[in-house]
Amino acid sequence: MNTYIFLKELRFFAHHGVGEQETRVGNEFTIDLRIKTDIAKAMRTDNVDDTVSYADIYEVIKQEMNIPSKLLEHVVGRIARRLFRDFPTIEALELKLYKRNPPMGADIAAAGVEVCCNRAEVSV
Repeated sequence: MNTYIFLKELRFFAHHGVGEQETRVGNEFTIDLRIKTDIAKAMRTDNVDDTVSYADIYEVIKQEMNIPSKLLEHVVGRIARRLFRDFPTIEALELKLYKRNPPMGADIAAAGVEVCCNRAEVSV
């Protein structure tokens, strides 16, 4: 059985970007996260200790989003490494990070990056 925990459309205001204006003024960001982890025990016990708490996952992401980076690639790398390090039962993850209305002179809702990786692919 494959089981997943997901968080959809987490919203943050952060200071990521290459340009000085982006890092000074900040922008809105959205994250979608899908985590592969075994939730079979929690399905039986109804105990949060038998799963990965999505509230705890959110706190980790929030902390990492508060650290300014030039590249979204760097941000998703930090988040992925931290999730694998802090939650040993996570087997794999899919993480999408979008910058809303990026300053690139285009009529665009968002631009971003996506990473799909398993624990073996990420050095924690």
